[in-house]
Amino acid sequence: MNRQEQQFIDAIGRTGQGEADLQPVLAALRGWLSALDQALQDGRIDAVGLQPGSALARRIAGLHDDLARQAQRRQQQWMALAPARALAQRFEGKLMLLVFGKFNAGKSSLCNFLAQRFRQRGQAVQYFHLQDGQLIESASAFHEGATETTARLQGVCLGDGLVLLDTPGLHSATDDNAALTQRFLDSADAVLWLTSSTSPGQVQELDELARELRRGKPLLPVLTRSDVIDEDELDGQIVKRLRNKSPANRADQEADVHARARDKLQALGVALSQLKPPVSLSAHVARTEGADAAAMEGAGFDRFYAALSALLAPALAYRDRKPAEVLLHHLQEDVLAPLLGQTLPALQALQQLLEQEQATLPAQCARIVQLAWREIMPGLPALLEQHAAADDLAAVLDTVQPLMMHAFERHARAVLDSHVLAAPAAQGIVLPADAGYERAFADDLPPSYEKLYDALGQAIQLSLEALAETTGQVCAARLEALSAAVHRKQQIIHRYTGQLGEIEQGLRRPGL
Repeated sequence: MNRQEQQFIDAIGRTGQGEADLQPVLAALRGWLSALDQALQDGRIDAVGLQPGSALARRIAGLHDDLARQAQRRQQQWMALAPARALAQRFEGKLMLLVFGKFNAGKSSLCNFLAQRFRQRGQAVQYFHLQDGQLIESASAFHEGATETTARLQGVCLGDGLVLLDTPGLHSATDDNAALTQRFLDSADAVLWLTSSTSPGQVQELDELARELRRGKPLLPVLTRSDVIDEDELDGQIVKRLRNKSPANRADQEADVHARARDKLQALGVALSQLKPPVSLSAHVARTEGADAAAMEGAGFDRFYAALSALLAPALAYRDRKPAEVLLHHLQEDVLAPLLGQTLPALQALQQLLEQEQATLPAQCARIVQLAWREIMPGLPALLEQHAAADDLAAVLDTVQPLMMHAFERHARAVLDSHVLAAPAAQGIVLPADAGYERAFADDLPPSYEKLYDALGQAIQLSLEALAETTGQVCAARLEALSAAVHRKQQIIHRYTGQLGEIEQGLRRPGL
């Protein structure tokens, strides 16, 4: 009898249902989402005062539209998780291990061998697969082959407490298989990463598991097919047979895989405590040599069962908090990730655009003054000439005043085309006290108005600058208010990111 195997089977049968009270955490997660939605709504950026077709208004409208799409998409994503949640509920109280690895890594072979071993120990074995969202029980073992044979999510229940999920690889040959695996990853409590000893530790495979590992699930690397072809002589004939790799060879490969897996997990930002020491095994050798105690030990299964036993505590801890983990993952990946990956960059781009508008505002106001002054000044000589005989300076000012206001308003609307501008308050043209027509020395000569022209030009310049300053202040205040609103929106996202992180830490704190 294999002692490690029996101890593991006995331990699995005693796991039962956890006693963690998740209601406070679930309430905190739901409350976080409700408060976030309200904060984002209260922090809506108001584009009042901007022209609807302006670059600023379009950016703000696009931001609001994207937030609305995010809210709609996350509802769809939560609904898409329903089959995975149903699967977890279907096997509530059992430990679910995701058997992960690229095709030809021996996933189906290992699952079938473990099912055979459990059955020989008098344990119930039930194969199943998912079809159209429904769990279909089956009497057939998993098909084993040299090509990708798993085209659907399938699993096997072993005894009273263990479920193995054999899935199409995340890097599957078909997009449908990869999508299927992604949808059901939340059901698993730990991951068995199978990698063939013929090319062990291809750590780029772990990129596909990054999301699950960041979720806090323990990872056990398993080097499969840890055997070599040996030649022997039988009745004068050379025959080939598989034998186990040497302990030294296995130890070297395990150390190499462990070191490279640690480096990879560090690069992925995953806690190294989740990584368990690798084990090597050969299901084929164990099976062909009769799977007795000696064959099982030689093929590495004593160490494998010991590793599985060591995996129980962290995997069961994850299982017991899984309902909260599933909701947490949804909030992290379907709610918060788009805010961080889409909304924050959009807010930053909007802030940069606002800063550009603020920086160019003084030059725009100066441009308005210049354009209006240049429009008015060419007509002044004829106007001064017209009223020179009567020495009627008041008539000149009465004519110039509305011309100046009209020119300013028209150029202001053209230059400050992002803004909705109200008609400016009338700005009087103030001339020096001694400004006026100059009488000629001879009565038969017309009055001179050269100095009056210069004085009037300067007065118009000052009046236009005063108008531009008032208008610029209105636009500057509007841009400043928008900038403050953008900053508040950014702070909302950062604040709620921190809050969700605190809830996550509390959820994963030992002894929850």
